[in-house]
Amino acid sequence: MELKRVVVTGLGALTPIGNNISEYWDGLKNGISGCAPITYFDTEKFKTKFACEVKNYDPLEHFDRKQARKLDRFAQYALVSSDEAIEDANIDLDRIDKFRVGVIWGAGIGGLETFQNEVINFAEGDGTPRFNPFFIPKMIADIAPGNISIKHGFMGPNYTTVSACASSANAMIDALNYIRLGHCDIIVSGGSEAAVTQAGMGGFNAMHALSTRNDTPKTASRPFDMTRDGFVLGEGAGALILEEYEYAKNRGAKIYAEIVGGGMSSDAYHMTAPHPDGIGVERVMLNCLQDAGMTSEQVDTINTHGTSTPLGDVAELKAISKVFGEHANDININSTKSMTGHLLGAAGAIEAIASILAMKYSLVPPTINHTTVDENIDPSLNLTLNQVQEREINVAMSNTFGFGGHNACVLFKKFDS
Repeated sequence: MELKRVVVTGLGALTPIGNNISEYWDGLKNGISGCAPITYFDTEKFKTKFACEVKNYDPLEHFDRKQARKLDRFAQYALVSSDEAIEDANIDLDRIDKFRVGVIWGAGIGGLETFQNEVINFAEGDGTPRFNPFFIPKMIADIAPGNISIKHGFMGPNYTTVSACASSANAMIDALNYIRLGHCDIIVSGGSEAAVTQAGMGGFNAMHALSTRNDTPKTASRPFDMTRDGFVLGEGAGALILEEYEYAKNRGAKIYAEIVGGGMSSDAYHMTAPHPDGIGVERVMLNCLQDAGMTSEQVDTINTHGTSTPLGDVAELKAISKVFGEHANDININSTKSMTGHLLGAAGAIEAIASILAMKYSLVPPTINHTTVDENIDPSLNLTLNQVQEREINVAMSNTFGFGGHNACVLFKKFDS
């Protein structure tokens, strides 16, 4: 069976450095940090007092009050970003077969704020279980794609992938394969997360996973830097419209890029720590290249998982050196988490979008906040430090890894009809 080609025809984003695709790209290319003191709650008793929040976001600009009350922020973000992507793809919703349009979405946690608030309210009450009737439907991770499909009437496959921080990359890989096999014409894919809450911050602090640079939050996310001390929690959403190539061509759609491969693997090592030698990361990139039918020498850029953790950054770069050999020195390697922070289940989506836009504009966004060389990192690697770099990009790779050892890798190619 010959697999169908799959292309990207629409993009949407709601991020800590921009509330739509245009603003997001401006933030990326200009090296803007989205990190600032937390505004959602009092952080006096928290070890980490900053995060990468979505800014200037008013739900009432997108939903009426009744709708907004029924939606956790992660689901709101999903609807806002997917609406932008659908509009960007110029899909005529009245002329498509909605049974062949699906929504496959990623969320590592889902409605954490809803869960947190309902439990706090119960604990502070008289012990009688007076829960909001929307508690469960606001909280469950699969409600984001459910609401997208309900709004637009999409009746194809509809579900959420949950693989921690690899969730939205896994969603894109599933979407790729559904279309490749001829089951769908269009799939709305991506991911959303809104874990900047007391529970989220407290939980990650308890794991010693977060940076605690409270005096200098804007530079706290510093992938590959010797002084990195943990990741910065982010929030938001990214949406991509994936479409079967012939279908897209026949309707005259603009095409951003072709998605040519997806790889998955497991570290099978530890609940939260990566394998120190990057074995699972090495395998996921090889699997992705094999799935795409491409060689390592064809890759021009890699947007790394690059979370700014002491162990993870080194393990990933070791794996890149092994997979790409001497060619690794010719690749622009970067981490856009230095600007956006770590969006957990939404990371794969917004970083895939960054890779696609880098290809479109022949600009590699920088890894900002780097000041001190890490002796454990190969100095010959081009980590695109502190300023944007121009280069022609024909093939871009995006890596995403999650707690539990989940590894996902997606490969995009400049579109060639």
